[in-house]
Amino acid sequence: QLQASGGGLVQAGASLRLSCAASGRTFGYVMGWFRQAPGQEREFVATINWIGSSTLYADSVKGRFTISRDNAKNTMYLQMNSLKPEDTAVYYCAAGSGAYTDTYHWDYTYWGQGTLVTVSS
Repeated sequence: QLQASGGGLVQAGASLRLSCAASGRTFGYVMGWFRQAPGQEREFVATINWIGSSTLYADSVKGRFTISRDNAKNTMYLQMNSLKPEDTAVYYCAAGSGAYTDTYHWDYTYWGQGTLVTVSS
């Protein structure tokens, strides 16, 4: 089970850090963040491999967001800097047994409940 937290309402240019806590072990699992804005499809944001050595980002967040994980704490993070109004969405964390290069939401088996990020202009 995954639990996402850390969302909120911020102004453009601000930062937020999302957390995703896993209640069970995530040994060997790829983890990732996806987001879904109202009326839009769920889209890939970032992924990280099991040991945290490889990451992948959507072009829209590259250079602004950083994904990381602490396997000792069974927790994944998404540091979001220089937030823009277009980053407004519900952010979901996910885990799966595939590769960190998997960017489709159907590649992931386990999902958190989502945390809302709202960026005002």
